[in-house]
Amino acid sequence: MIKFLDLKKINRPYKDKFQEMFDAFLDSGMYILGNQVQSFEKEFSDYCGTKYCIGVSNGLDALHLIFEAYKVLGLIEEGDEIILPSNTYIATVLAVSKAGLKPVFVQPNIDTLNVDVHKIEAAIGKKTRGILGVHLYGLLYDFKELKTLCKKHNLLLIEDAAQAHGAKYKDGRRAGNVSDAAAFSFYPTKNLGALGDAGAITTSHRQLAEVIVKLRNYGRDSTYINSLKGHNCRLDEIQAGFLRIKLKYLDESNAIRRKIAKRYFNEINSKFIQLPICENLNEHVFHLFVVRVETRDDFMKYLKANDVESAIHYPIPIYKQKAYSEILSEDILTKKICEEIVSIPLNQSLNETEVNKIITVISNYTN
Repeated sequence: MIKFLDLKKINRPYKDKFQEMFDAFLDSGMYILGNQVQSFEKEFSDYCGTKYCIGVSNGLDALHLIFEAYKVLGLIEEGDEIILPSNTYIATVLAVSKAGLKPVFVQPNIDTLNVDVHKIEAAIGKKTRGILGVHLYGLLYDFKELKTLCKKHNLLLIEDAAQAHGAKYKDGRRAGNVSDAAAFSFYPTKNLGALGDAGAITTSHRQLAEVIVKLRNYGRDSTYINSLKGHNCRLDEIQAGFLRIKLKYLDESNAIRRKIAKRYFNEINSKFIQLPICENLNEHVFHLFVVRVETRDDFMKYLKANDVESAIHYPIPIYKQKAYSEILSEDILTKKICEEIVSIPLNQSLNETEVNKIITVISNYTN
């Protein structure tokens, strides 16, 4: 069976380096917000091209802290609206509602599956204060179009970059540096994955960074001096150490993902499979390779019978989740996408034999 994702296989090459780092960590006696966190923050901000990086506990907390910081700075108030795509993971929406803000959904583009920028302006109202763009599956949203909209309507632009570590825009800027602030998740399945929960915020706005640094650590200015009602959302020191090791190899592993994706685009041949649209492979990091199949259940059973695992990201629109039952929507396009999408295996641990089999099996699907 070809696993959809084998984390042991992905992390095996780093085992000796992980052990060396752990021994140094243990001997350091600095276990919370120590040298590993500080070094990772510097290295990741340099990588993204931003002035600041703040390590936090996970991707949800990263997004939530951005909104809370903007509230402290007076740029957002409770009850304000944030526009975001309707086909995203629930964490994106939870961050908005946790901050006392109202999510406003906009449909995706059927080809890229990212938010359809041409439908955003109609959703902007008097209480709209920002656009939360998601770089879904590793492809950056249309930065220039969104930036133009934000400038026109005086809105904040925030990135959910949880799936886009290392992805680039057309002008060479990386994910994390195409907005006012960006949130990253380093959940183990991500392109840059920790060995537990971890996250970060990148920005080039000094005041925002200063507020977030306080908010992640109880709202603290210094020991026992607290100017804000903060949270305990610190990046774990040991996870920062693991991430520092893997960051050095991120571009290399993303290049392998692109190489496999190129083969999928060129060699998967079935009239029943709709491949994703990608104009430039070098801008995508293929956190997931998502195809669309009208007969999804049959297709996934076929894959399993032929020893290929698959997954769905994501099968239920947010407005259909019980947690958000107050949101009434009849979004036919999002519903269609959620009913057809299938994620097939694509990661740097796949060998040539496995890739060959995946291509052959999918190409032989006849419905």
